[in-house]
Amino acid sequence: MKKIVNYINGEWMASASGKFVAVANPATGETLAEVTQSTAEDVDLAVQAAIAAQKSWRLVPAPERADVLYKAAQLLKERKEELARILTREMGKVIAEARGEVQEAIDMAYYMAGEGRRLFGDTVPSELRNKFAMSIRVPVGVAGLITPWNFPIAIAAWKSLPALVAGNAVVWKPASETPMIAAEFIKVYEEAGLPKGLVNLVHGSGSVVGAAMVEHPGIDLISFTGSNEVGKRINERAGALLKRSSLEMGGKNAVIVMDDADLELAADGILWSAYGTSGQRCTACSRVIAHEAIKEELEGRLLEGIARLKLGSGLDPSVHVGPVINGASLARIDSYVRLGLEEGAKLLCGGRIAREGGLAEGHFYAPTLFTDVLPGMRIANEEIFGPVVSIMAVRSLEEAVEVNNRVEFGLSSSIFTRSINQAYQAMRDLDTGIVYVNAGTSGAEIHLPFGGTKGTGNGHRDSGVASLDVYTEWKSIYVDYSGKLQRAQIDNY
Repeated sequence: MKKIVNYINGEWMASASGKFVAVANPATGETLAEVTQSTAEDVDLAVQAAIAAQKSWRLVPAPERADVLYKAAQLLKERKEELARILTREMGKVIAEARGEVQEAIDMAYYMAGEGRRLFGDTVPSELRNKFAMSIRVPVGVAGLITPWNFPIAIAAWKSLPALVAGNAVVWKPASETPMIAAEFIKVYEEAGLPKGLVNLVHGSGSVVGAAMVEHPGIDLISFTGSNEVGKRINERAGALLKRSSLEMGGKNAVIVMDDADLELAADGILWSAYGTSGQRCTACSRVIAHEAIKEELEGRLLEGIARLKLGSGLDPSVHVGPVINGASLARIDSYVRLGLEEGAKLLCGGRIAREGGLAEGHFYAPTLFTDVLPGMRIANEEIFGPVVSIMAVRSLEEAVEVNNRVEFGLSSSIFTRSINQAYQAMRDLDTGIVYVNAGTSGAEIHLPFGGTKGTGNGHRDSGVASLDVYTEWKSIYVDYSGKLQRAQIDNY
């Protein structure tokens, strides 16, 4: 059985705990490998290595740091198919989506390598004569990264690449469900020539490894993507320790379909956003807010589309919907479907664990569609993280925006309309960090900020130049070449 171990200070090593847990293919139940289960002592070893490595890495010119990222990008590109197939076996998403995710990591590597020749600060005029004023970015120090299983290489790239190009070192805890792709990403960094100690991989549970990372005084910031429950605990503890935290958490994303919309396009956008990745995206569409004039026709189009969706192993290129990650997720999704029925929602299709054909050994849930859902129902407010969609009827754009904004999350939203006036009103009024017009709720591009409002996060962003704000501090510098003491912020007039 293949053993997945930690990577600390440039060395592959198992935890001294001696404990391993199985890594399973969610489509087949096959055990793929076993992964080491680390302790707080392993975290400390990784942090000490990161601290030592970062002292010299911060002095390497940023364009030289970027050279390593360019090499990593090229290696990712060369290994794209191999990585995609590992990702599909381990996580379950269909192979086309897995290739797209690896491409995100490639794109992010090239993009952040480019920041090695930017990392812009500001120069500004001083209020005094013969004085120069500027601000520059400096690294925070050691970044603790905690990443999820649903985008195991893309999100790791979003976080680790800006951290490294900015001059930080990294301690990374990947999800226990996807350690194989994490190990392959580390091998890319290793082969690209990243000095030892700068990226350290520590496998294990959130309750042990994640908690030790939050508590460790040598980790200067925590970047976390995952559930709101865990994110809130991290935020509370990091705040008490005066430690920076960047949180990207849940979503309850809606597609608004107005009465003038292209319904064929809207249905395609909903089907992709709702059932792609089996609904296991933080940007997945789980609500459809439909104008009452087109609601019935839209439902018919969605049912026709759902009937064409094929479930199965993501390695089969004809499959549209893969498994959910594990049995616990399967049970959670099904419990929400039962709750929706109890609340009085009308089930149009799905609503069951799929066991037909060759699906019985995996964790498959039939694509599910509810209608006549009321905005106050729990299935319309709580994140299900599975292939379950709720349709709600509204009479106007203003009502649609109100229904969209009433949930506690604010990640992604979408509107389908032919009216430029309604599109711009929605762009202004939808309270989400991402807004799409005539597209679904998924499909963010790496050169723009990724994140949301309200319960989705704490104001920071992954991806794009905005991600550099997470991994850098601002330093203001004043150079007085007057040859005499000048006093700013004193009434010199």
